[in-house]
Amino acid sequence: MRKIYLIPAVVGLLTSLAAGPLAAQGAVPKQKAAPAPRAAAAGAPAAAGTSVAAGANSAETPAADDKIKAIDGFRSAKFGMNESDVRAAMTKDFNAKPDAIKAQDNASELTHSILLSVPELLPNGGTAELSYVFGYKSKSLIQVGAVWSKGTDAAITPEKLFSNANILRAHFMGEGFKPDSIAVNMPVAGGIVMFRGSDAKDRSVILLLQGTFENKENNQRVLTPTSLLLFYVADAKSPDIFKLPPGQF
Repeated sequence: MRKIYLIPAVVGLLTSLAAGPLAAQGAVPKQKAAPAPRAAAAGAPAAAGTSVAAGANSAETPAADDKIKAIDGFRSAKFGMNESDVRAAMTKDFNAKPDAIKAQDNASELTHSILLSVPELLPNGGTAELSYVFGYKSKSLIQVGAVWSKGTDAAITPEKLFSNANILRAHFMGEGFKPDSIAVNMPVAGGIVMFRGSDAKDRSVILLLQGTFENKENNQRVLTPTSLLLFYVADAKSPDIFKLPPGQF
């Protein structure tokens, strides 16, 4: 069974993105369609030729807090729920049988997760694996993740992963996240953050397309996708995971 190490990855992404948009020139997924637009984030000027999805807020017209998208979990599973309640939510959302839900512990973070494979989590998107992560101290839900890859669906292709990423990015762009938190098409080590956004309480959604980069003509870096990761995170900056107290070593 695969180990779930989602929390540190999310913390690292938010840290690397906190300073603002990175230069994404030439970093595009490998595909037949036109290259993806350059990196853009609310509060920074869009590159020439980059369009913004309809319904997305701009930095010049900030939304009121009561209009900002609230990220309280994923479907019926809400942040702060205990494992029993999350299992009930998974049964409600996906008609999950008890023996289909697998448990897993993280030895370094001292968190606990339950996993479920879900066919067509995204319509025509292939089978994804959902992970629900419970905090070290709280024992309550702190993160929900979804992964699409060859490991979750042997029939999935790079084209399907890119299509899934585009569909989800377009959806999130119109959801009304806090404008100054929104970033799209941000190259990071091993992939591209297709979307990152937070709500008024700094709970976050991150969509990460992972893969391998190749250098093509005109110094263009092309990404061949191998997996797509979607995170819903209650507190990415200070997650409820085990950390050694200061001064012990």
